[in-house]
Amino acid sequence: MPNLPTLVSTTPVNCWKCRFFATSWDPKLPYSCKLMGFKSRMMPAQQILAMDGRPCQGFDAKPAVAKPVLAMAR
Repeated sequence: MPNLPTLVSTTPVNCWKCRFFATSWDPKLPYSCKLMGFKSRMMPAQQILAMDGRPCQGFDAKPAVAKPVLAMAR
């Protein structure tokens, strides 16, 4: 059988850089995934890996924030 390319990324997902990640007000479940609709004690990507056995498939990077350019004082 030929080797087929894998569609699953082997790079760990960083939830802090995902647009669907949020922190929760609940101290027992401090992390949240808006895409999947759940709260967890561990990072959502770790929770998904533990439950499904596959890395998170919903990661979408946060848009880059333009930093203002400050004028130099003369």
